[in-house]
Amino acid sequence: MRIGLLTDGGYPYATGESRLWCDRLVRGLPQHEFDLFALSRSAHQEDQGWVRLPHQVSRVRTAPLWTPEDGTLRGSGERGLLARLVTGGEQSYGRRDRNRFTEGLTALATAICTPDEAGTAAGTGPGAELFTEGLYGLAELARERGGLHLALRSETTVRILEAASRARGTGRTVQGATVPDHLASAAELERALRPLSLDWYDQESLGAVDLCHAASGGAAALPGLLAKRFFGVPLLVTEHGVPLRAHFLAASDASYGTPVRALLAGFHGRLATEVYRQAAIVTPGNTHVRRWQQRCGADPAKQRTVYPGMAAERFGPVGEDAERFGTAGEGDGAGGPDTLVWVGRIEPAKDLIALLHAFAEVRRTEPGGQLRIFGAPAEGDEAATYLAHCKALAAQLFPGEATGAHAGGVSPVTFEEIGGPEGPDLAEAYGAGGVIVLSSVVEGFPVSLVEAMFCGRATVSTDVGAVVEVIGGTGLVVPPRNPKALADACVALLRDPERRARLGAAARARALELFTVEQNLAAFGGIYLELISHTPVRREADTVDAHGDPLPFATPPEARLLGHWTQPGPHLRPPPGPGQPVGVAAVPSRAAVSGGRLPDRPGEPEPQHMREPEPEPEGVCAVAAGPAGGGDA
Repeated sequence: MRIGLLTDGGYPYATGESRLWCDRLVRGLPQHEFDLFALSRSAHQEDQGWVRLPHQVSRVRTAPLWTPEDGTLRGSGERGLLARLVTGGEQSYGRRDRNRFTEGLTALATAICTPDEAGTAAGTGPGAELFTEGLYGLAELARERGGLHLALRSETTVRILEAASRARGTGRTVQGATVPDHLASAAELERALRPLSLDWYDQESLGAVDLCHAASGGAAALPGLLAKRFFGVPLLVTEHGVPLRAHFLAASDASYGTPVRALLAGFHGRLATEVYRQAAIVTPGNTHVRRWQQRCGADPAKQRTVYPGMAAERFGPVGEDAERFGTAGEGDGAGGPDTLVWVGRIEPAKDLIALLHAFAEVRRTEPGGQLRIFGAPAEGDEAATYLAHCKALAAQLFPGEATGAHAGGVSPVTFEEIGGPEGPDLAEAYGAGGVIVLSSVVEGFPVSLVEAMFCGRATVSTDVGAVVEVIGGTGLVVPPRNPKALADACVALLRDPERRARLGAAARARALELFTVEQNLAAFGGIYLELISHTPVRREADTVDAHGDPLPFATPPEARLLGHWTQPGPHLRPPPGPGQPVGVAAVPSRAAVSGGRLPDRPGEPEPQHMREPEPEPEGVCAVAAGPAGGGDA
């Protein structure tokens, strides 16, 4: 079948979110044909080029969600009121279209400025109906008129937002918006609605795919919503993080005022609710994300938890050594069994301060204990400042212990860079000790814990994000921001090598069962077949001509015959009784178009930086580049 893979700021670009996961998905399902529809985040990302694409990718369409430094966008420097608005194709609006635009944007603005009453379930109040009316009304107008770039950047848009924010029933925060706030809101709303103006919505683009798979919610899923609206294409949404929460966290650091943040939060909340309502299946990456989706209106019957697949083979030698020697940390080249190891990106959310204080408690009962901190190179002033603060605290807590009368002090805490030319790789870092520690106060899907489990290591973790779900009963979990509890758990494992070995072996078995690339591919392969088996292969639009007259032989006689594939899916009916066969769904297939990707537009040159995706260290770099917003509430 042909899959339309929708991404935002990631694949097929060489940098960005979910790049490695998308590449594994496309390469791991060669029986399907993929059309990529990618939104870029910046000019720098586009300059980095694409990864080298496999043969099953037949077409790539791209579009920017960023605005050039001069602020212009396809002629947006022209001035005028709504009567003089033009689309990207320089075509003027008539009175009917102007009224449609005003009605659609007014409905949308009213919905995002007016919160639902207390106790109203997400997606059931009048605000949800207004939002869908406005969103799809603007989408249909943009499709007919070639885009709404300038209309959404006009003075009329600002006036509509101002009127909606001052209407009865709006939140007090939005009511306090000033003119600069309305201007900023209009600019951000235009950027968020930019996918409505794309030229992807025709029978040769999104209308030609059998299934739309959005690699995240938000902007990536918006083209999928319109594909379902215009062509009836089923939508599958995968979220490894929580885009809505990511927006909340990013907005707190933005330079906008509180009214702008409240208005944008209303838009993203309404959009998330509509995405979950229209999606045929939603696949959260863990139970933590699943709960967020349900809070935003996702139907539990549509949700299927699919854990992110990770490459286990790179950690195989360390894990096999742990099984062979029986006690983690005692193999050839391994660190001592009394060594604690921390691996990740050094930032305040990881709470290394609490880890250092906990290790000070450990040293009081286990004087021979060591702590090795492996981190990716610090990026940005904030990360560098935090790293310097951690090193200063370590020097204060552990001023150095002399090994002899004339020897210098040696600190039991070391800070080491990972991934450098002379530094250890990930597997070596996890193999450097007997216990792996995670001290985070905010965490989404704990990639570093899964990697430690692949290595057969016992773990001590804080109870944040999806930690408990991932660990199961194969490690110790303590409350966050509690150095004493963290220290007690570490001491318990350091003093009991047999328990440490049992937990490590159980952790490795659990990780190999649940978190491998193979199980991830098998899950999505099955979901693809399930969705397409319940979707009409021949849509009504394919059986008539431009005038609505039936096309000869468009529907063969056998299409009227009932078969086992027409029965409800397994999730819609009780399991078969003893001796009853389970039907196999019949799905359409298309021959893959060889030759790789096609240019985005006629005459467009090939990107200059085509390269294979790099095997990024999933426990460090993937944390830095992965989807934001997967953290703990």
